[in-house]
Order: sequence, then C-alpha cells, then structure tokens
Amino acid sequence: MEISVSNFIRTIVKEDVALGKYGGKVITRFPPEPNGYLHIGHAKSICLNFGLAAEFKGHCNLRFDDTNPSKEEQEYVDSIIEDVRWIGFDWGDRLYYASDYFEQLHEWAVQLIKMGKAYVCDLNVEEIRQYRGTLTVPGKESPYRNRSVEENLELFERMRKGEFPDGSKTLRAKIDMSSGNINMRDPVMYRIKHEWHHRTKNKWCIYPMYDYAHGQSDSIEGVTHSICTMEYEDHRPLYDWLLDQLSIHHPKQIEFARLNLSRTVLSKRKLLKLVNEGYVEGWNDPRMPTLAGMRRRGYTPEAIRNFCSRIGVAKKESLVDIGLLEYCVREHLNKVALRVMAVLKPLKVIITNYPDGQEEYLDAINNPEDYNAGTRKIPFSKVLYIEKDDFMETPPKQFFRLAPGREVRLRYAYFIKCESVVKDENGEIIEIHCTYDPATKGGDAPANMPDKRKVKATLHWVSAPHAITAEVRLYEHLFIKEDPNDAEEGKDFTDYINPKSLEVLKSCRLEPLLKDAKPGDRFQFERLGYFCVDTIDLTSGSPVFNRAVTLKDEWAKIQKGKKA
Repeated sequence: MEISVSNFIRTIVKEDVALGKYGGKVITRFPPEPNGYLHIGHAKSICLNFGLAAEFKGHCNLRFDDTNPSKEEQEYVDSIIEDVRWIGFDWGDRLYYASDYFEQLHEWAVQLIKMGKAYVCDLNVEEIRQYRGTLTVPGKESPYRNRSVEENLELFERMRKGEFPDGSKTLRAKIDMSSGNINMRDPVMYRIKHEWHHRTKNKWCIYPMYDYAHGQSDSIEGVTHSICTMEYEDHRPLYDWLLDQLSIHHPKQIEFARLNLSRTVLSKRKLLKLVNEGYVEGWNDPRMPTLAGMRRRGYTPEAIRNFCSRIGVAKKESLVDIGLLEYCVREHLNKVALRVMAVLKPLKVIITNYPDGQEEYLDAINNPEDYNAGTRKIPFSKVLYIEKDDFMETPPKQFFRLAPGREVRLRYAYFIKCESVVKDENGEIIEIHCTYDPATKGGDAPANMPDKRKVKATLHWVSAPHAITAEVRLYEHLFIKEDPNDAEEGKDFTDYINPKSLEVLKSCRLEPLLKDAKPGDRFQFERLGYFCVDTIDLTSGSPVFNRAVTLKDEWAKIQKGKKA
C-alpha cells in the first residue's frame, strides 16, 4: 500500500532520500511487544511503516520486542503475525526478535561498563524512583554509582549467572542525575528476572529494558527511520545517547500522535482488564478494537487501510470519531457484499389467496453496486416471515409500513394487503393474514395497470418453508461515553461499558442460500445492515452471523451538515 496523503513524516523521509542519507535507502520496522493482541491503533503504525517503505522502494521489518517474559506469550506472537498479514502487508524473510540480539546487547552492555558509562546498582525499584527526583527537583546519585569498572563487570557477570534474586540489582547507564529529562537520569538498562522466555527458554535471567534494546535492535537491522508514537519523544535523547556511545549505525527516530478513537479504549492494560475480568469474551470479541475482533465482526482490511489513510499522520493528538471507521467499513462492504434478505425478529404472514402448495422463484439483485454480481433466485410461498417492527395494529401517523387495511410492497415480489391478525392468549400478535395481487409481480405495479397505484413502504421478507434458522448477534459500541478514558472522579473506565453492546437473537429466519455461507463471508441484510459469518463459533450446526455495521450512517450525515 502506498502512502497517498502527504504528511510530515513522509516529507522528512523524502528529503532524506533526496539528500542521499543512509545511501538513499528507506528501511522501517513495525516493532510490537508480544504482550497482547494488535488493535486499530497498531493498524495506523502498520500502514505507516509498511506504506513508507513501499513508496520509497525500501522494506519494512516485523520485529517482536520480546524483552519482558513475564507478560509475553506465543499466542500473542501468532496473533500479531496473522493480523499484519490480514491487513495486507508482507515482511518477506525479515521476521526478527529482540531476543535474537540478546548476546549482542549483552556485549554492548559490557562495553559500556568498560567505558565507565554503566554500573551495577543495588537500589530497589522504589528507591530508584525516589532517587530519580521530579520534573522540578534534580535526582540524587546512587551510592553505588562510582563502583569500579572491575567490580561492575564482576557483578554484572554474576547477575547473568543467576546468583542474585529478582529486583536485587540492576545495570544502569551513567548519564546525568540532574538532567532536565528524567529519562536521562541514569536509566535502568538490565533487570533480573528469573522467568521462562517463550523463545530463549531459561538461558537468560537478566533482560534488557525496552529503552535499551529498542535503539540497538534498530541499529542491528540497519533501520533508517525509526517511527514511534509521541510518548517516546522524551526517550529520544536516550535512544541517541546509547547509539552514539557505542558508535554504531544511528537511525533517525521520528514521533507521531497515536490514534485515539471515540467510544473505545486502546490501552493494552485496559484491554487486558476487559478480557481478564470478563467484560468481553476475549481478545477477539467483536466489540473489542483489536484487529482480531474487527476481523471476526466483519470489518475488511481494505476498510481499515482506508481509515488509516483518511485520519492522516500528525504530532498533535485528537479524538477520532468512531463513526469515520464505521463509514469506511460501510463504504467498502457496500461495494463487495452480496445482498440477501433476513428477518431478525420474525412475524408470520399467511397470504390467504395464494394457492396452497405452490411456490415460485423470483429474481433478486445480488449487488446494485456491482453489475457483474448478477442475480439470484429467491423462493416465494403462501407463508412468509416479515419483521415484527414492520407491522403495527394501530399505527401512528408517520408509520407507513404494514397495518390493517394497508397495502405494502414485498421486495422483488408482490403487493400485499393486511386483512386480519391472529393473537395468542396474552393478546400478542402471532400471525397476520394478507391477500396479494398477482398483477404486481416484481414488487411494483406494472406501467400498463390502469390505476398505477403506489405504496409508501417496501418490506423485506423470507419464505417460511424455505428459510433457515440462525443466530444473529447485534453489536453496538462497547462504551456509552464518548471518551471512556476521561473518567469522572471516583469512576473507572469500565463504569461506562454499554449494557446493550450485544443483543443475541436466536430464531432469525434467513434466505436458504445462507445455509452454505462460510466463516468470514460478508453480506448485506437488506434494510438491516452488514453481517459476517462468525469465524470462531462453529458449533451450532448453522452459521452464526455478527453485525459489522448498520446501514445508518451518522458520520456522513454529520459531515454533510458541516458542509451545509
């Protein structure tokens, strides 16, 4: 995918290429930590890094920054690989891990000790925090800061051999405890963790900190432009300092604003809480902003790439309306999704003057946006289902759908007129008796009819004896608050979870062709929205359908109002 919209990062890269920096090469990388599933915010970074590399005929690496074994799992690695491929990008043979470089990173740490630029410190985590100072108060030097090179080398080697317990010692860079940038106040480079690593097993019990491993990993891979989100801007001086001290290849770090999306959260910590505390079914719950969840819900990679292109790249953070993402999904599905008819809350209709035992097959358009999609045959019979909401016994003035004595059009079929209703012992309508006009076949009055009568509503329907029964899940936004991250005092972001974010309908009636729908297939249920066959729940014997988005486009409506 090429970057089609100009942005400040693209301008920087373009200038570097023109000046011949890095030999005119462009090498980027997407460096996720395997401690959770990727979300829509990561998609922005994926598109940016792979897109820039493609535009300037370079390449983008996929690298796992797996330096914290206590939070990392192979499941996350596998899901990230699947998600990046699904979005539409390929890293070729350039799949790397920071753990691939543990020996080299260790050698460089030893080199810094020998240069007098690193030391072993016995302060614990809380003491290091206290000694660090604040934004207005300079830090204090550790009492262990001036150990000799020989002592530091010996202690660091014993740390590697596992002679000390977790948290008892760290290796710190010796920089400046009075620096105005707290990240430069002797940051920790290595900590002791006697933990099993998903790749290196129990070979190591000391692990490099992200800030130490990140820049050197970029350097090893020959990365030219290290693109990060804005929270790493204050870390850039440390990134530069380490590379300069070691006199190794020095990529250029550039920061951009991370994505903030309304009515959702994109913090891995918060997403993990939603999963662990059972607010959602898992990382791939269709209500989650993860790529796995969006794929399961029916979003397309084309829509997500388009969304990332539309929101652009900037330095200032803003809250993007989730309606724009839904608009992009709706826009793409409108072009590619097969149209079908489904009744989610069925109400039986009996056409009393239709011949008993007769059935016919009517022509229906597969996709009016795609001429090549052709047509299909849909069965029609004496007994049908329509939506309960499409009938009212005593309708208000602005209700134009079916009611006693009123005529409506059935999509692709006939005009029908309600003659009577049947109720159960509780007074609930369970059946409608109608008559049909065979002269209106095709759903509209032929031009040669004398009265050329018209109706104000067209309803979708399915033939009862031909329909399949299926479960349909209606998803809404997970949060009722526009920005759940901005919680009121005394409240947690989970207090804003939408109790109506999921509605499960068990007895929906669908066109018979949907019985052969495959996991991941997407459709437009006419008048109802876009739906996808669930890719996880395959145990019911018939497809389960998840609603991706409704047909109602609030975002486009708002944008139209702004232009007016």
